[in-house]
Amino acid sequence: MIVGTAGHIDHGKTSLVRALTGVDADRLAEEKARGITIDLGFAYMPTPNGVIGFVDVPGHEQLVHNMLAGASGIDFALLIVAADDGVMPQTREHLAILDLLGLTRGMVALTKIDLVDAERVAAVRTEVQNVLIGTGLEGAEIVAVSSVTNEGVDDLRAGLELAALETVRKPAGELFRLAVDRSFTLKGAGTIVTGTVLSGSVAPGDHLVASPSGLEVRVRGLHAQNRKAERGNLGDRCALNLAGEGVSKEALRRGDMILAPALHAPADRIDARLRVLASETRPVGQWLPVHLHHAAAEVQARVVLLGEPIPPGEEGYVQLVLERPIAALAGDRFVIRDTSASRTICGGTFLDLRAPTRRRRTPERLAQLAAHELADPAAALSALLDRPPYHLDPDAFARDRGLDPASFAATMERSGIVRIDTPSGACAMARATADRLRQDLLAALETFHAENPDLGGIGRERLRASLQPRLPPAAFMALLQDEARAGRVALNGAWVRLAGHEVRLAPEDELIWEEAAPMIGGAARFRPPRVRDLARMLDLDEAEVRRLFKLLARLGRVHEVAQDHFFLADVVGEMVEIAADLEAEHGPFSAAQFRDRLDNGRKVAIQIL
Repeated sequence: MIVGTAGHIDHGKTSLVRALTGVDADRLAEEKARGITIDLGFAYMPTPNGVIGFVDVPGHEQLVHNMLAGASGIDFALLIVAADDGVMPQTREHLAILDLLGLTRGMVALTKIDLVDAERVAAVRTEVQNVLIGTGLEGAEIVAVSSVTNEGVDDLRAGLELAALETVRKPAGELFRLAVDRSFTLKGAGTIVTGTVLSGSVAPGDHLVASPSGLEVRVRGLHAQNRKAERGNLGDRCALNLAGEGVSKEALRRGDMILAPALHAPADRIDARLRVLASETRPVGQWLPVHLHHAAAEVQARVVLLGEPIPPGEEGYVQLVLERPIAALAGDRFVIRDTSASRTICGGTFLDLRAPTRRRRTPERLAQLAAHELADPAAALSALLDRPPYHLDPDAFARDRGLDPASFAATMERSGIVRIDTPSGACAMARATADRLRQDLLAALETFHAENPDLGGIGRERLRASLQPRLPPAAFMALLQDEARAGRVALNGAWVRLAGHEVRLAPEDELIWEEAAPMIGGAARFRPPRVRDLARMLDLDEAEVRRLFKLLARLGRVHEVAQDHFFLADVVGEMVEIAADLEAEHGPFSAAQFRDRLDNGRKVAIQIL
C-alpha cells in the first residue's frame, strides 16, 4: 500500500513518517538546513504482510505543485493536523485535492499532542471531523500522536497495517503505466526514474515508451518498495533502471509516463467532467487560463465550457485545451489551480482524449460524453454504439482506457460488437446497427435502380452519404466488399449496383430507340447520321438525342467512335472483319482503302481505325 501524507506546513508530516519508519524523508540538504520539506520524500515501513510505502509531500502553499506530483497514485491518505494549530489553509487545500483525486480511504493524525492539553486535542478532533464532512474522507479514523514521545504512534501504525491488509488490487491484466516523479543518474547503473505504478506490471527486459516524447526505453532492472525485485506491480513504488538510445536524466523528467507502447498516444485536447470547489467565489467561465495537474505532470491549459458557466460546488462538462500534450487515460483524475498557482479551483475526470474541435456542444456530443462517463468498459462501449454516430474506432477506445487488447476483444465478442478492419484502422458497430445498415444499403440500391433503370449503379460516396450510420470511407468500402463476396451487390470502380440489376431504358426512351435504330442500321450502318441529323429526322431536341445515345453506349448497344458518330455494336464487329480482310489481302493497308470499303469519309475512317 502507498500512503501519501497531506497537511499544512510545519504540522509534523516528515517527523511522523520518521517515527513510523525510522527514515528521514527529507533528502535535500536545503530541506535539512531549513527544516521544511521542499520536494517529495519517500520512506518504507516493513510489516509482516508486506511493505507500506510513504510519499511525504511539502506543505507550503507555494509548493502545492510538488504535493500534487506525489498525491496521484497513492492508495491511502494520511492527513496530518497539528493539535496546537488546528485546521489551517493548506489543511483545507490538501484535503480538497485529495477529494478531487477521488481518495476515499485514509486516516487523520493529530500531531504535537505533547504541546497541548487533552481539552485542546478534543477541540481539534471535533474541528477535523467537521472539516471532513462532505469529502471522501468523511468519518475517517482520527489518531492523536506525538513524534516526540511516540504516544499514539503504535496505534497509528496498527491502523495503517490493517488498511494495507484491506487494500484490494486490480487484476494484473492491464497495460503498464508508471508516473515519473524523479529522474536521476546513479553511478554504475545509469538513468533511474521513480514513480508509482498506476496500472499493469513491469519486469527487467520489458521494452516501453516514455510518453509524451515517444522515447523508446528498455528496463535493465528495478526496485519495488525500495527492494530489488523481478517484477513491479500496480500500486508499487518503483525505481526503474532504463537504457536505450537517447535515454538520460534530461530526456526523462517529472510528469512523463513510462508505459506500454500500445498506450502511447499523447492528448492535448480532452473532454472532461469538472467539479468546482464550493470554496470558490465565482463560477468557472469560458476560456479560463489555468494550471492543470495530472499524475506528476503540470501543464498550462484553457477551459472551454460545453454548457453554462459552472458555479462553485457544481459540476459540468468542459473541454481542456492544453499548451502541450500529456500521457493520460480516460478515467484519470486531474486537479486545476489558478494561473498564479496560489489556490486550487477545481478538478475532475478525463472522459474523451480525442475531443472534437467542432460541434462539441451539440446534444449528440453531450450524449456521447455521458456514455464516456460509464466506468465499465463494456457498458461505455455499448452506450456509445447506441447513439450517434453509432460507430467508433475500437482500438482507440481500448487504448485510451488502457485495456488489454486480448481481453477487450473478448469483451467485444461477448457484447455482439461487429468489427470491420481496414488498412487505415478499425471500425466497430453494434450487431443490430450493422444488420440494419446492410438492409438499408440493399434497400437504397433497390430504390435507386427503380428510379434510374437506365443507370448502371450509384456512386459509392453518394451511397455512403445517404446511409446511417455514415461509416468512414475505408470501413464503408470494406462493408461493400463483404456484400460483394456474399453475392448481394456488384462493384464497378466507384459505382455500386445490386448483383442482379440489369440496366434498361425507360419506356419513353425505348420508343425513341425503336424509331432511331433503323436510321443508323441497314445500308447506312457504316455511315450513320450524326446526332444533329438524327434529331432533325426524329423531330427531337439535339441534347435529348445525344443523352439517349450516350446512355445506349453505356448499355453496349452502340459505340461512339468519333464525336457524335454512333455505330451499332454489331457493326463495329463487321468493321473489325473488314480491317482483317484488308490485312490478309494487302498486308499493311491505307486509311483510304479502309474508307473505300466502308464508303465513308477519310476522317471518320481514321477515327474508326
